[in-house]
Amino acid sequence: MSTSVTKSKPVLVISLWFTEDKLCVFLDDGREVAVPLEWFPRLRDASPAERENWRLIGGGIGINWPVLDEDIAVESLLQPETWCLVPARD
Repeated sequence: MSTSVTKSKPVLVISLWFTEDKLCVFLDDGREVAVPLEWFPRLRDASPAERENWRLIGGGIGINWPVLDEDIAVESLLQPETWCLVPARD
């Protein structure tokens, strides 16, 4: 007997932008996701230039801000209930 496991294709980031208080991401399946910058203190506190210095990682499965040492996976944006949020230090 043989079994097969079908892996679903990962959702990838196509582009991203910021509003005054949100990180917005356009995904390859057509969805647009907007999340509060409050969820990401490093991005919230960053300058516009620092926010714009990003790159896709893993072919688009995540986003990296090298200067800020911040990485965000697409899956975490789609399932925020799985996060363990820690308040930012002042």
